[in-house]
Amino acid sequence: MPTLNWATKKPPAPINVILELDSIIYPHGTGYPDHSPVNRLILGDNLAVMSALLPEYEGKIQLIYADPPFFTNRHYPARVGRGEDSRRPQEWRLAEGYPDHWLDIDTYLDMLYPRLALMHRLLAPTGTLYLHLDWHADAYARLLLDEIFGPERFLNEIIWTYHGPSPIRKAFNRKHDTILVYTRSDQYTFNADAVRQPYNPQTVKTFASSTRAGFGKVPDLARGKVPEDWWYFPVVARLHHERTGYPTQKPEALLERIILASTQPGDLVTDFFCGSGTTPLVASRTGRRFIAGDITFRAVHTTRTRLVDAGVEPFSLEVTETEKGKSVIKTFGNNAITRPSASTLRFTPPQHNLDYWEADPAWDGKIFHSVSQITRPRKGLPVTNELSLPILSDLPVCVRLVTIDGQQFQTVLTK
Repeated sequence: MPTLNWATKKPPAPINVILELDSIIYPHGTGYPDHSPVNRLILGDNLAVMSALLPEYEGKIQLIYADPPFFTNRHYPARVGRGEDSRRPQEWRLAEGYPDHWLDIDTYLDMLYPRLALMHRLLAPTGTLYLHLDWHADAYARLLLDEIFGPERFLNEIIWTYHGPSPIRKAFNRKHDTILVYTRSDQYTFNADAVRQPYNPQTVKTFASSTRAGFGKVPDLARGKVPEDWWYFPVVARLHHERTGYPTQKPEALLERIILASTQPGDLVTDFFCGSGTTPLVASRTGRRFIAGDITFRAVHTTRTRLVDAGVEPFSLEVTETEKGKSVIKTFGNNAITRPSASTLRFTPPQHNLDYWEADPAWDGKIFHSVSQITRPRKGLPVTNELSLPILSDLPVCVRLVTIDGQQFQTVLTK
C-alpha cells in the first residue's frame, strides 16, 4: 500500500502528562453538591491530553469528531463584541482566536500524524472517526488515515456544502469541506433510522404518477431516506442565533447528524479541537457523554459559557500542567464584590468589560465548585451585576471573573 513520507516523519510516541482538576461546573446549580460529573472539558495541547487519557479510555471512545486547523496559513481572530453591526466588520471588537500558520506542509503533518494515531488507539471497536478538513490538506490526511486505520476501514468521504460570498474571481467558488470517515473495525455503529430525512417532494410526486418510476423499485416514501454523502447545512452566519463569535464555528445540525448516526444514547463522544463547543453541546443535548478540549483558553472559555447557557449536566474543567503554568489568575480587591444579603453577591465596578462571572459558595481552597454563573448577553447588554447563591455555608465564598479580553480574576470573601 502506498504511504505518505516526509523528511521529519517519525512513529507517534505518547508523552507523559498529568491532567489537573481545576473546577467542577454545575450550570445554574444543577446537581450540586451530590452529582459527580461524567463529562470533561480540558485545556491543553491535545497530544498531551490524549496521551493522558490513554490509560483510562484506550479502546473506549465511540465517536471522535476532529476539526483541526486546515493548513490555510491564516490567522482567525475571535469576535468578542456584542450588538455590533454585522455589516461593518471594520468596527468589530476582536480578540485572539487561533492561528493556522505553518512553516510548510511537513510541519503541519508533524502535528496531524501523531494525533490521528492516538485517536485510533482511543476508539472503541465499534467506534468511528470523523476528520473534518478542506481542500488544503484532505488528500494528505486520506493517506495518513489509510496507513493508520487501514484502507478497508474507510467508510465515507462526506462533502459538506454551503454558500456565501467569495473573493475568488479566477476559479469556481470553493464552497465545501471534506469529512473523512473511518471506523475502528467492521463492527461499527451506524443508526440509519436516526438520520433519515424526507424524500424530495418531486420524488414523491414522480412515484405517485407512474408505476414505472425507479425502474420497478418503490422506496418507503413515508419512512424517508438515508442522506447521501453530500450534505447541505448553512454556515453559522453573522446574524445566526447559534453564533458565538468564535471563528470557523460549525453548525449544530452538522454535528447532530454525525452524533445520531454513529452513537447510541449514553455513548462517549469526544472533540479534542473543540473550538466553540458545538460537539459537546450537541452530545449533551442528545443524551451522550462528552470529553472536549482545546489548546486555547478562548476556545475552552467559549465552550464553558455555551454549556452553562444550555444548562447541561455538570462537567469538570481540567488543565494540563503546561497550560496551568501559563495561566495567570489575578486577584482583585474585595471591595469589587459586595453582599447585599446572605444569598446575593453584587459586582460594583462597571460591567462593560466583563464577560463571565461565577461563584463557589463553599470554597475549600482547593477545587472550585462553580454553582452560580452569569454570562454576557448576546444583544450587547452588560453582564448582570447580581448573582444568587443557592446554598449558604460557614465557608468562604470564592468569586471568579473573566473579562472580554480573556483575563481571569479571583477573590475570596469571608463570611
